[in-house]
Amino acid sequence: MILVDSCGWIEFLADGDKAEEYSKYLLDTKEIATPTIVIYEVFKKVLQERGEESAVMVAAQMSGTRVIELSETLSLTAANLSIKHSLPMADAIVYATAELLGSQVVTSDKHFKDLENVIFI
Repeated sequence: MILVDSCGWIEFLADGDKAEEYSKYLLDTKEIATPTIVIYEVFKKVLQERGEESAVMVAAQMSGTRVIELSETLSLTAANLSIKHSLPMADAIVYATAELLGSQVVTSDKHFKDLENVIFI
């Protein structure tokens, strides 16, 4: 199981400079875990830039992954990790989700750069 951070999805969907590197992690949707906060961030970005139809299509694509909802346990773990690693809320939720699943985070977000179990692109 792998967890692709919001910036990875956005980079891939926008066919950005790192899209090809992210594509290898986004091919098998059955092996991707997606926290609901990532769906929120990606949906919002696509909605702002491309409109509702595109945003709904992207959300549908993301819902084909293993969607992880924010639970009490996940919230508490995220809060601890946020303090420990000085992570913003969304990043802490992403990192806590990966930790609880025993998976890696694929990202190019600088907040994750020196953390364990991160594939930094």
